[in-house]
Amino acid sequence: MKNYCSSCPAGTGSCHSCIKTHPDMIRIQDECNKKILLVGNPNVGKSVLFSRLTGVHAISSNYPGTTVSFTQGRFRHGDECYQLIDVPGAYTLDPTNEAEMVAKRIIEEGCDIVILTIDACALERNLYLALQVIEKGANVIVALNMVDEARHEGIQLNIEALEKELGVPVVPTVAVSGHGISELVNRLPESRPGSFLEMDPETRWKTIGKIIGKVQTVTHRHHSLKDRFEDASVHPFWGAVIGATVILASFMVIRRLGEGAIDLVFDPIFESFLLPVLNRLSTVLGPGSLFHSLLLGTLIDGSLDFEQSFGLLTTGLYVPIVMVLPYVVAFYAVLSLLEDSGYLPRLAVLFDSLMHKVGLHGFAIVPNLLGLGCNVPGILATRVLESPRERFIAATLISVAVPCAGLQAMIFGALGTLGGKYVLMVYGALVMAWVILGKILHALLPGYSPELVVEIPPYRVPSLKGLGFKLWFRVKGFIFEAIPLVLLGVLLVNGLYLFGVMDVFSQFLDPFFRTVLGLPSTAVGPILLGLLRKDVAVGMLLPLGLEASQLVIAVVVLAMTFPCIATFIVLWKELGLRKMFASVGVMILTALAAGASLNALFLLLG
Repeated sequence: MKNYCSSCPAGTGSCHSCIKTHPDMIRIQDECNKKILLVGNPNVGKSVLFSRLTGVHAISSNYPGTTVSFTQGRFRHGDECYQLIDVPGAYTLDPTNEAEMVAKRIIEEGCDIVILTIDACALERNLYLALQVIEKGANVIVALNMVDEARHEGIQLNIEALEKELGVPVVPTVAVSGHGISELVNRLPESRPGSFLEMDPETRWKTIGKIIGKVQTVTHRHHSLKDRFEDASVHPFWGAVIGATVILASFMVIRRLGEGAIDLVFDPIFESFLLPVLNRLSTVLGPGSLFHSLLLGTLIDGSLDFEQSFGLLTTGLYVPIVMVLPYVVAFYAVLSLLEDSGYLPRLAVLFDSLMHKVGLHGFAIVPNLLGLGCNVPGILATRVLESPRERFIAATLISVAVPCAGLQAMIFGALGTLGGKYVLMVYGALVMAWVILGKILHALLPGYSPELVVEIPPYRVPSLKGLGFKLWFRVKGFIFEAIPLVLLGVLLVNGLYLFGVMDVFSQFLDPFFRTVLGLPSTAVGPILLGLLRKDVAVGMLLPLGLEASQLVIAVVVLAMTFPCIATFIVLWKELGLRKMFASVGVMILTALAAGASLNALFLLLG
């Protein structure tokens, strides 16, 4: 790109004025050494396609000496960084107006690749400009856009025949939904010069007529029910209605399947078969001994308790296998069904705009929603996100501001009897933390979130065999990767309690809790216990006789730190040790800031 704005005295876009006005210009020029031109008639979806590829990484400038503006941005694919220029819409390279004159100049300046955007509903009209561009000898790839509309209008296009006639790759796309964008990006290296040389206008129109006769047929066709549902599922309004329904239904199914598996299968197995064995082992080892404390934990009311004893063979096995694994299986079953049916990409498209406000893209809605059932599979699901930056933001937001089902039950149990307004205060604080923290991380973390480049497949009936294989593959990964780490984490934290380290922390933090958070020293222990089981820790706050405002503060602080040791270990596994500690720091700062703010607010209100 030679010029970035019309005011550049150097004519290079590298002057102080250009850098100050458009600081991204130099980064685009330095990082992206391949230039792509997006060329097409007006109103063929070029701008939507451009937005799909570059998102917010775009700037608009006037072409030097004119009032005609064009947009440029960048996007990455694999190891390549591309500079993308949205050329002003034109019907011909024989200029009839200033916009077409600018389009011609930009094309003649040269580039690495031209993406020709063609309206599939008006192929004949669009081919005139397409042939002119191909005649220039550039490396061309065609985005045959709006193929869904063409199909609805009964227009059938032979893509292979069109490729053969033009001599360049042709990719059918639907820019508004993202269909075909992934294939278009993957096939960029296949772009090549076409098979046409200079032709006069009359010869060009004859050639177009021959091409249309070979590649296009038109028949009368009514919309099928499937067509209508495909259109509705990406519609701004009806798509949101369908999306909300699918999300609610998925959440209910996951919760019912998870709870059912726990109540009917896993809990009875542990209570009937494992507990008698552990009770006998408890008698042999002797309560209070070192090995009893490490392997079985402490006795609760004279007996072992899988949730509260915190031994390696009690809580260490019970939490990942009984309390987490059923939700993991249920979630991955529903996720696989949504993926293979073709709906998941549509859901991601609907939420893409909202997610981008906190540095994520549409697929981040999946792990966030899953976190409402259990944070562990929610964090595991961040693997669907493309960049380490996105995975860090999503995993941190889930851990801080997305309450799992167990925690939600304890929130209602602890505060529900005091009045619904106190429950709403906790949820309001969590929502605000999700939004504010997301925006802060988005602004501070280096890099950027890749745009949502996703193939929108047609709806199809999933294969049971395929669903079963995908489910086993994912669940197996959790069993063999996450569960051993959870056991290790329980052992380590149990050791901290056993050797009095947690008591030292409690004494050290007591002055801070009283002055900044307005909480008594007795609340320090339960809040630190939240590292192991947050919902249990909330329950331990009830006997302390806290005021309603103090209970709200304590619950919010608890809710914004690690849900359980399983989440802690999985976060370590997914992010790595360094980023895990960074996430811990973010959680602590967020929880303390929220608690201090609530304390100040309650003091102000008297």
